[in-house]
Amino acid sequence: MMPVVREFRLPDLGEGLTGAEVVRWLVEVGEVIAVDQPVVEVETAKAVVEVPCPYGGVVTARYGGEGEEIAVGAPLVTVAVAPADGASLLVEAAAGMLAEAAAEVERPLVGYGVAEPGKGGRRRRVGGAVPAVVPVAVPVVVAAPALVVRTVPGVVPVISPLVRRLAREQGVDLAALSGSGPDGLIMRADVERAVAVKAAAPTAPTAPAPVAREGVVPLRGLRKAVAEKLSRSHREIPAVTCWVDTDATELMLLRRQLNAAPGPKVSVLALLARICTVALARFPELNSSMTEDGSGIIRHSVVHLGFAAQGERGLVVPVVRDAHARTTEQLGEELGRLTEAARDGSLTPAELTGGTFTLNNYGVFGVDGSTPILNHPEAAMLGVGRIVAKPWVHEGELAVREVVQLSFTFDHRVCDGGTAGGFLRFVADCVERPGTLLRQL
Repeated sequence: MMPVVREFRLPDLGEGLTGAEVVRWLVEVGEVIAVDQPVVEVETAKAVVEVPCPYGGVVTARYGGEGEEIAVGAPLVTVAVAPADGASLLVEAAAGMLAEAAAEVERPLVGYGVAEPGKGGRRRRVGGAVPAVVPVAVPVVVAAPALVVRTVPGVVPVISPLVRRLAREQGVDLAALSGSGPDGLIMRADVERAVAVKAAAPTAPTAPAPVAREGVVPLRGLRKAVAEKLSRSHREIPAVTCWVDTDATELMLLRRQLNAAPGPKVSVLALLARICTVALARFPELNSSMTEDGSGIIRHSVVHLGFAAQGERGLVVPVVRDAHARTTEQLGEELGRLTEAARDGSLTPAELTGGTFTLNNYGVFGVDGSTPILNHPEAAMLGVGRIVAKPWVHEGELAVREVVQLSFTFDHRVCDGGTAGGFLRFVADCVERPGTLLRQL
């Protein structure tokens, strides 16, 4: 019974994503894979993720090379799924498929196989381009100690992936070699001899390489998505920023008192997040976004708090879901978890979408103020500068206090300046007198 060839298409990887860029293939054509085994690593606008294949069998084709964009719903791999009567028939049938594929190209490319299945198949560029077929040797293990290598006609017999890799790294054309192994099998020694001959041969002078363009960095993956989102935000949202210098001495004292008690440590960001959730309950107009066509305002009943975090792929905005329903300790724990995930690049698309308000702590970069671009389609963002000792008039006396500049950027379509100013002043009052929060809890 012939195996059934299943086509696996790129699934929807998250909210609003239309495609993904191939970062690294995790399987080779001709390799036997298990159900739900990751086959490729892709980069989306949200994260780098591994994509598992729901089929088990022999990979007969891969679509898209590294760096290429694949649309959601486009073919990713095809897999020859084993029939019920055993895997041996699958290997035999896969060999026949690869033999048919070999006839479609004028010059076969070099490939290799392992002792289980043969490696070969098709590679197709995104957008409907004609696929390039990669036929390879199909070795089949029989009774020990014999090893019979059955090859597709016209294909270079190479059994070892190490030999294939060595040839590729050294620029050796395996099709030009005569194998010293059984049935003409190309061995490592054959490649090493070819490398030695190549090194001893005189080299012809080469033309100077063309001058590369300088200073051009292609926008890809996350950087491209960020550029598009910021451009749209700047183009569509009439954003305004206001700011105030604030005495954070009492807030820092409260933090030290909390952390002196047993239990999880509380960060400044967690305290500010708690203040934001209380302020948004008082000024709900700012926990909103505009409709897609700009004809209305969507008021959100929950606070999904985004915060800026520096990750290995650049600046990302993880989201603390239902921040309004969490205690200060719970906020701190979730902020810490998401920050660590941002650093090691393990954030999922779901953890990077759905925010309703953003807290931006740019003080970690050693700066006092900023006029950030809003995280479209959100309507507001609180910015926090560094907390630094400064001269300050406190209770009529000049004193050294811990001062922070708070900035607030908002979409002027959702509210007037009075609402935005009231929000910022309330936040500043809570920073200066944290006991104010008790009235709101």
